[in-house]
Amino acid sequence: MIVLEREQSFLMVTQNDHAHLAGEIAQNCKEDYFFNDNHTEEVLLAIKEHDRGWIELDSSPVWNDKTEKPYSFIDYPLSLKITFYKKGLDEVEKLSKYAGLLCSLHYSSFIQDSSEPAVREFWKAEKQRQEQLSKALQLTGNEHKQKALMYHLDLLKFCDYLSLFISLNEPGDNKGTHPFFRNGFPQLFSFVTDKPIVAHWENRDTVSLSFSPLKGVLEVNLPYKDVMKDQIEEDGIIQAYKKTPVSIRKVVFN
Repeated sequence: MIVLEREQSFLMVTQNDHAHLAGEIAQNCKEDYFFNDNHTEEVLLAIKEHDRGWIELDSSPVWNDKTEKPYSFIDYPLSLKITFYKKGLDEVEKLSKYAGLLCSLHYSSFIQDSSEPAVREFWKAEKQRQEQLSKALQLTGNEHKQKALMYHLDLLKFCDYLSLFISLNEPGDNKGTHPFFRNGFPQLFSFVTDKPIVAHWENRDTVSLSFSPLKGVLEVNLPYKDVMKDQIEEDGIIQAYKKTPVSIRKVVFN
């Protein structure tokens, strides 16, 4: 779950909705930015489905007593969520080996420093998955294909970050930008001369990019729930979340 705290509520976006929005962003990137590669459809699939493992977790949000907030993807106990990571990665791999490889690389990249035994086992298993898929896809030892794979991984991460940008930040607020984005997006691309791409709110509805890989102006719909704190206190987080209707925010990228 992606959680943005407000004064009287928590704005909550499911990981799967966020991922599908990232997929829509990717779908609207210029074709040239896919390396003119025959894996384009599989890259798009990976971006759209990279958070499949969160579907079940997000259906029943969990309250964090220490922070007095719902658990988010940032602080959800890692040893608990890796089971669902694996489930999601298994499902993506069944849809596409190349997409499964990209998603495995994506997830293992941000847990590799963990010292928890269960997480280390997950990381080792994902390394084995990556080796097996690389061999099956004939990527092992092929420098050009490996370079394309790493580029596609950065593209996945960029679309992921751009979708997160509109979910983790208050619309129109550039002063309170989440730490993830204060120095621009970490992925560097040669088509921007290896400078970070920076996102900026023009107003409450429009995000401008210092360099846009998009085909043109793109309007997206972000589903979210604005769950009131007093409702959580009365009913608990699960019931309060389920009772809150889904709202839609329109955001324009240019």
